[in-house]
Amino acid sequence: PRSPVDAFLLAKLAEHKLTFAPEADRRTLIRRLHFDLIGLPPTPEEVEAFVADASADAYEKLVDRLMASPRYGERQAQFWLDLVRFAETDGFNADAPRPHAWRYRDYVITSFNADKPFDRFVKEQLAGDELYPGDPDALVATGFLRHYPDEYNAVNLEQRRYEILTDIADTTSAAFLALTSGCARCHDHKYDPITQQDYFKLQAFFAGFWPVEASLLSKEQQAEHQKTLSAWEAKTRELRDAIEALEAPLHAKASAKQRTRFPEEYATLLDVPAERRTPLQKQLGLMIEKQVYARADVSKSLKPAEKEQADALRAKLAALAKEKPPEPPRAMAMTDLPEPPPTHLFKRGNWQKPGPEIAPGFFSAIDDRDADAAPANGSPGRRAALANWVASKDNPLTARVIVNRLWQQRFGYGIVRTASDFGVTGDRPTHPELLNWLAAELVHQNWSLKRVHKLMVLSAAFRQSARGSEAGAAADPDNKLLWQHPRRRLDGETLRDAMLAVSGTLNLKAGGPGVFPELPAELQKSVGSRWVPSADPAERNRRSVYVFVKRNLRYPLFALFDAPDRNETCARRFVTTTAPQALALLNDASVIGFGKQLAARVTKEVGADREKFADRAFRLAIGRPATSEEAAAMSGYLARHTGTADEAAADLCHALLNLNEFLY
Repeated sequence: PRSPVDAFLLAKLAEHKLTFAPEADRRTLIRRLHFDLIGLPPTPEEVEAFVADASADAYEKLVDRLMASPRYGERQAQFWLDLVRFAETDGFNADAPRPHAWRYRDYVITSFNADKPFDRFVKEQLAGDELYPGDPDALVATGFLRHYPDEYNAVNLEQRRYEILTDIADTTSAAFLALTSGCARCHDHKYDPITQQDYFKLQAFFAGFWPVEASLLSKEQQAEHQKTLSAWEAKTRELRDAIEALEAPLHAKASAKQRTRFPEEYATLLDVPAERRTPLQKQLGLMIEKQVYARADVSKSLKPAEKEQADALRAKLAALAKEKPPEPPRAMAMTDLPEPPPTHLFKRGNWQKPGPEIAPGFFSAIDDRDADAAPANGSPGRRAALANWVASKDNPLTARVIVNRLWQQRFGYGIVRTASDFGVTGDRPTHPELLNWLAAELVHQNWSLKRVHKLMVLSAAFRQSARGSEAGAAADPDNKLLWQHPRRRLDGETLRDAMLAVSGTLNLKAGGPGVFPELPAELQKSVGSRWVPSADPAERNRRSVYVFVKRNLRYPLFALFDAPDRNETCARRFVTTTAPQALALLNDASVIGFGKQLAARVTKEVGADREKFADRAFRLAIGRPATSEEAAAMSGYLARHTGTADEAAADLCHALLNLNEFLY
């Protein structure tokens, strides 16, 4: 054993007269560590340095270096973003963009890089605005509560509200507690001790939800911004009023038309002053106002003389644009109404059949109490009470659930293989004592995910080769006892990043709005303006975690290699093997392009000598020197190729990107 983790595993293996496979060679280990910790392949120089490092702590030094890399958070964030159904569009038919959603993705990356204590990470996402007022990161974190798919133009506002609350409650329960509480929305859970009352007690924590696009400026910065904005508004008031006078009738006509889409019971909310609305009416009123009073461009509908006049006014306004302060940085955040609407237990889950009123409270099988919420900062404090309960060291699930997810990321499966279902119908843990110990260790280590992650990758279990044994295959064909390291195929994002990296075109710029790589030509033609490739080619070559996440149009390579659509929480991706995957790697223009760029890189580095070219290309792609047979095959291919030298080099490099050893 190299880590306390190993003792638990070896004890279970011994019961079946098994033990670990021999340790993998160093070239395998550095490649495994690089993909596991930062999601990128090592360079040939990094491989050779590690192979030559004879110090006793060479492996641990490599682990520490990779964990300190800013690339670490980018890799680890991918798993969390799947779990919280992060996307930059609404979904449904309109699939409208969410301009500020990317700040949550950057928050997650930064949090993993900084090794933010997991209990703080949980609290910020559930109630950052209530628990840490004035902290912009905590406000951005509440974006977790905003990632629900939303049919924003729906006319049945109460149903829309209920669907939002359902998504938030279900995702919170699955992500943090690994409970399928959504099964209790219509009736008591058929298998787990979760009652229908428990379910609506959970929904009640979120009943006062109030989504905002919050400014991230400090109070001082906000005051200065407002001062400059007020001066610009005063200077341009006449111009803006004149434009509004021309366009107001058209806006009014458009609003009146929009109003007719809604049932009268909702449309009349527009006639009720905000201060006189009930809490429920305030939420529904916000939904309808955003649709009815949306400011569309009506300039094309103006009469010719009016349009000419408006254009002249806009030209004068544009001349003063430099004096207008830029829009403050904003985040898609969640806050609460001071007084939440009441929550009712809906009979059979039907929102049109309300039953008794329900107070916020915890799952009765774990903690049979109503929440003791303490209002603060204009908020009822309900979500703060939930966050403190979920992130408590005494909660029996939270720590176990997250260490199980870490284990799954390292070994392909969790100790509990149903990572978001710790209930009766979920899989039994293969090593319950290990799960308990890791959970306790996480809390003991101040909820540090990096420390627990390091325990796992330092273990002898993680360092095993994948070669296995006949005895292991016979006794445990699914490798649940970990008698060998499981072979792991790269996911679509890591596969793309690896091709960018070895071809020398990867742009490591971090953060910011999502980017748009090129799509296959036939797909680009059909989607048109719904996906416009980034104007700067370098931006298209950013890491895959920064690729724009559009719910109704997943980036094809990611979708092909089993990326979820982000409409609901995804605890573990399926790993399929299909013909279209192979066909795409052989025929997709972007993959062929990566092969050409790899060939150009190798030619630039070593020249046209066939043997040197083949050796360097192989080391870049695979991370090891070629065998004599492989080297002869590559050199022979270059010699026999009927095209130009550049074409031969590109074809060879394209072939390397199709090798199983590159994909696994």
